[in-house]
Amino acid sequence: MGAGLIVLALISGLVCSNQLGDKTSRRDTVLHHTEPLANASQRLYVALSAADAAASTAFLSGGIESPEVRTQYRQSLADAAAALAEATTGASDADTRQIVARISAELPTYTGLVEAARANNRQGLPVGSAYLRQASALMQDSVLKNAEELQQSRLAQLREDQNAISGLPWSSLVVLMLFLLACGAGSRVLLRRTNRWINPGVAAAAGVTLLAMLWIVIAEVAAGATIDSAATTRFESLSRARILAQQARTEETLQLIIRGDLDASEQRFGNDIDDLRTRLLATAGPDSAATQAFTSWQDGHKTQVAAYRSNNYKGAVQQAVGSGDTTSAARFNALDESLRAELEQARAQVRDGADGAGDALTLISLGTFALMVAAAAAIGLGVWPRLKEFL
Repeated sequence: MGAGLIVLALISGLVCSNQLGDKTSRRDTVLHHTEPLANASQRLYVALSAADAAASTAFLSGGIESPEVRTQYRQSLADAAAALAEATTGASDADTRQIVARISAELPTYTGLVEAARANNRQGLPVGSAYLRQASALMQDSVLKNAEELQQSRLAQLREDQNAISGLPWSSLVVLMLFLLACGAGSRVLLRRTNRWINPGVAAAAGVTLLAMLWIVIAEVAAGATIDSAATTRFESLSRARILAQQARTEETLQLIIRGDLDASEQRFGNDIDDLRTRLLATAGPDSAATQAFTSWQDGHKTQVAAYRSNNYKGAVQQAVGSGDTTSAARFNALDESLRAELEQARAQVRDGADGAGDALTLISLGTFALMVAAAAAIGLGVWPRLKEFL
């Protein structure tokens, strides 16, 4: 009986040490792998959308676009390439490889269509707008959907790692409870064989086990409270908000490139805007810089649509892609910058939460193992005097 209790105590210590050690390593995984990849996937989507919006802006500029617009387009593509490489670092699953393969195959096609549109636009040929519409359709219907799928996968992995850190280690608690029950059964055996109600060693082992269980529960509750799931939700919502803003901006510029009826385009634009407004009010608040920039951008868009409907096409283009502070381009840039700042703040909260959860679990793996080794030693010291009585 004594040997069985000692072995069970050591097995319990090993189970606790392994499971709790995995939780501690998950903290490092979140900080150095999962969260950076989730952020990179968000930046990939935004960079691709920004490249599409910049291409539309360059086209509306007419003739040879300004160096600033051209630089913005190239920089967006470079950012997308860097984010794609970062977001897929260490990925070995087949789904991620397929997503990367599709994006890598379609990006050259997209840039080729944009260059064809650019060349025809320089010569004043109407076919340039057709090339650009085809390029934007490829980006919106395929490339960005693949990027969104990658982002959802990375965010799901982030939540899985956070749940693994904050969830109770049931395997550890179960084996510790089994050890307590074994101590109770062993005490009954000792009572029947020695006629002694309490064995100090077995009682000490049970007390140490209860201490280990209490430490685990308190540490996990603290870790769960530190990991701010609301911050992760806010990060996801702001990521989606920035994506919706980029989509709406692309639609805003494509309206002027197509030069047709605005009703269908305004319907798509309005759907994105309604969702974006809801997310901003829920995450950033009505008085935030992002919400104020959003309202200002909407005012600029109304001015653009009013100019277009009054047959002032040049005025609509100037409002959409001009360089003044009151243009839609300037107001959208202010919105995107505000959303980026909000995202960075939410990201810092996610990382601080994971780091704090790891601090709450400091030494718990080694500590619980040491406690169960002490429990095993207490069993040996408690049972040995009784054994000597029969030797």
